[in-house]
Amino acid sequence: MKKIDVVALGELLIDFTASGDSSQGNPQFEANPGGAPCNVLSMLQNLGNNTAFIGKVGRDFFGNMLKTRVEVQGVDTSGLVMDDLVHTTLAFVNKLPNGDRDFSFYRKPGADMMLTAEDVDGNADLVRNADIFHLGTLSMTDEPARGATKKALEIAKESGALISFDPNYRQPLWDSVDSALKAMKYGFENCDILKISDNEIELFTGCTDILEGARKIKEEYSISIVFATLGPDGSIALYKDMVVKRDGFKNPDTIETTGAGDTFCACAIDYIHRNGLDDLSKEGLYECLTFANAAASIITTRKGALSVMPSKEEVIEFLNALK
Repeated sequence: MKKIDVVALGELLIDFTASGDSSQGNPQFEANPGGAPCNVLSMLQNLGNNTAFIGKVGRDFFGNMLKTRVEVQGVDTSGLVMDDLVHTTLAFVNKLPNGDRDFSFYRKPGADMMLTAEDVDGNADLVRNADIFHLGTLSMTDEPARGATKKALEIAKESGALISFDPNYRQPLWDSVDSALKAMKYGFENCDILKISDNEIELFTGCTDILEGARKIKEEYSISIVFATLGPDGSIALYKDMVVKRDGFKNPDTIETTGAGDTFCACAIDYIHRNGLDDLSKEGLYECLTFANAAASIITTRKGALSVMPSKEEVIEFLNALK
C-alpha cells in the first residue's frame, strides 16, 4: 500500500442546518454531510493531500449519501464500515442569536459509536501507512468506538506517524464533563499536534487567560505544537519558546460557523506535513495562521462544511483581495 498523507478516525454524520421556515411556518433543515474528522480530510484533499477515513455509518439512505459525498471529495473510504443494524448518526444544528450553535444529536446509539477494534484491525494497513493520524474525542464517548480509537492510535504510534488531535468538545454527547476531560487528557498525552479552541482550553484548565491555559497544556503534556483558535479573534501557535498570534478575518458574509475549526485544523496539519516539526520559524507560523484563519473565514459564508471546503486558490484570492 502506498503512503497516505493523513488518515483520520471518528464520526461521520449528517448535520441538519437551519434553512428558514416553510410557507406553513415550520422550520426547515438542510441535510449537510458532516463530522469533524471527515471535514478535516475534505479540506486536506483540497490542499493537495491524499487522505483516508476510518469510521462507521448505517447501511441506510444517509449512510449511502455520506459515503458518496466523501468519495466525491477524493477521500479513500475503504475504511468506512456500513452497519446493518444501527442507523447513521444525525445532528441538528441551530444557530443562536449570539452566533454560537446549539446541537441536538440523534445518537443513542448511532452507527459511528459502533466502530470496533476488529474494524480497525481490518483496516490496520491504512493506519500503518499514514504520515499523520488524526482523531478527536467524540469517538471516545462510548464503547466499542473508544476501544477502536485507542487501538488505531496504538498502531499509528508504533508505525511512527505524527498524531494530530482536536478535542472538538460537544457537551450533549458526554455522560459527564469528567468523562470528556479524561478523553481530552488521553489525546494530550499522545499527540504531537494539538488544535484546541479557547472554550476547550478554559474548560480543561480553568484559565480565562487563553494563552496561559494553552501554555499550561503544552508544557504539562510535552506537545510539540499547539494551535489555539479564538473564534473571530483569530488564532495562536505555540511552538518551542515561540508564541505567534494572528488576528482573524471578520467576514461580513458569515452565515454560520459550522466547520470553521475543522477548516483551520486541516490547514495547520497541512503546514506541519509539508514543513515537519523540527525547525519552524515565526514567519512561517504567521503565514500558516494567516492562511488557516482566511480559510476558516471563507467556510463561515457557506452552509455545511464537508462538501463546500474552499480550494487553495480561493484562499489565496481571498488574501490577495485584502492587500
